[in-house]
Amino acid sequence: MRELGIAGAWILEPKIFPDARGSFHEWFKGGEFEKALGHPLNLAQANCSVSSRGTLRGIHFADVPPSQAKYVKCVRGAVLDVIVDIRVGSPTYKQWEAVRLDDVDHHSVYLSEGLGHAFMALTDDATVVYLCSEGYAPQREHGIHPLDAELGIEWPSGLTPVLSDKDAAAPTLAEAEAQDLLPSYEDCQAYYAQLRG
Repeated sequence: MRELGIAGAWILEPKIFPDARGSFHEWFKGGEFEKALGHPLNLAQANCSVSSRGTLRGIHFADVPPSQAKYVKCVRGAVLDVIVDIRVGSPTYKQWEAVRLDDVDHHSVYLSEGLGHAFMALTDDATVVYLCSEGYAPQREHGIHPLDAELGIEWPSGLTPVLSDKDAAAPTLAEAEAQDLLPSYEDCQAYYAQLRG
């Protein structure tokens, strides 16, 4: 696993073994994960979403603690996966990083608790699976509008974003901060230390 430019975000770039029958790769290895992050992944829920081309899901996050860390992989088609640092006080606050996830390179990303997550489907039937450290808890879940101009996420050109009503009504980052919805970097760091403890 290799850490991305935002602390707490990681990418796995597995070795793929192709042959005449197809291919094989390991998309999650508990020992490698624990070595990189200093703690195991607590698997509480596994999700699968199928999206038509242009579908834009997110930016989603949950209250810290315990929030919801995610280990994300695209098993069919392709998506542009985006991790956003929404931790107030973080050295990379308001920054984002995009990674293409697809069924060719088989990369996976991990985002720690307190980071925002979104993705856009680049193909029809883009199928994303993700392992979650906590179960879905509606009272702790929040969103930020993925087209927030202040964030300036560079979504693929030539695609009209298709948002759910909930995501379309989400506040901007500034509004979420004013409403005290965002996690603090300090609280996240304390929670990460607790996980490593």
